[in-house]
Amino acid sequence: MALRRAVATLLPKISQPAAETLGPAANHAANCYSQLMAGPLDMVERPQQPVGTSFRSFAADAVTAVKEETKLTPTNRLSMSPTHLIKYAEHHHKRLEPGTEGRPFAYFVLTGGRFLYASAARLAVLKIVMSLSAAADTMAISSLEVDLSGIEEGSTITVKWRGKPVFIRHRTDAEIAQSAEVALSELRDAQKDVDRAVNPKYLVVVGICTHLGCVPIAGAGNYQGWFCPCHGSHYDISGRIREGPAPFNLEVPEYRFVEEKKILIG
Repeated sequence: MALRRAVATLLPKISQPAAETLGPAANHAANCYSQLMAGPLDMVERPQQPVGTSFRSFAADAVTAVKEETKLTPTNRLSMSPTHLIKYAEHHHKRLEPGTEGRPFAYFVLTGGRFLYASAARLAVLKIVMSLSAAADTMAISSLEVDLSGIEEGSTITVKWRGKPVFIRHRTDAEIAQSAEVALSELRDAQKDVDRAVNPKYLVVVGICTHLGCVPIAGAGNYQGWFCPCHGSHYDISGRIREGPAPFNLEVPEYRFVEEKKILIG
């Protein structure tokens, strides 16, 4: 032990001229030998090499550095599972690339998962669309067929359509002429009578006041059309607002004549 320490002490002094002659390589070798002679090997600290240097290090350090840099996901680890077995492709007469044995299973898992996601999304969309569609019983009551043959001229009947009252008036020729003579400048919600009736003899309007939703009274008011007693709105024989707070005319629902004396509302 004493001999080793003496050699370690004298070696730098002896090798100093040689280091100056040989350059940095000899100086590095002398330092390394001095550390080895200073004590046991397990007491010597191994210098940490920076990443990217050309000096080789221990295999454990290399594996740790690769794990920290790549940070593989569980799926990538599954597809790159290593094995000690050597696979050989007889058709191509070459050794298979190691570390790819788990890829078929990984691809199966990924494809199967995406297929399940797509199927679940499609099922959710179908459920939403079907829930928004009207039921068969609702579609059945969405339209109403009315026979007009029983309505006397000059009278009004009320039918129920989609939970709303609908007024149907069989107008006289005088009422039709009176409605046609009204100037549009006198109307708050300007509409011609011919634009509100498919057949001038029959006027079809929704019986809800456009002010606050009350039901007007037929054959009343200053214009012998409809009168809303709630706030005093007066409608003429064409269902157009003439006086009162209502802003719009009585609504004309969508309807058509299926026969000469029969209409289909809705």
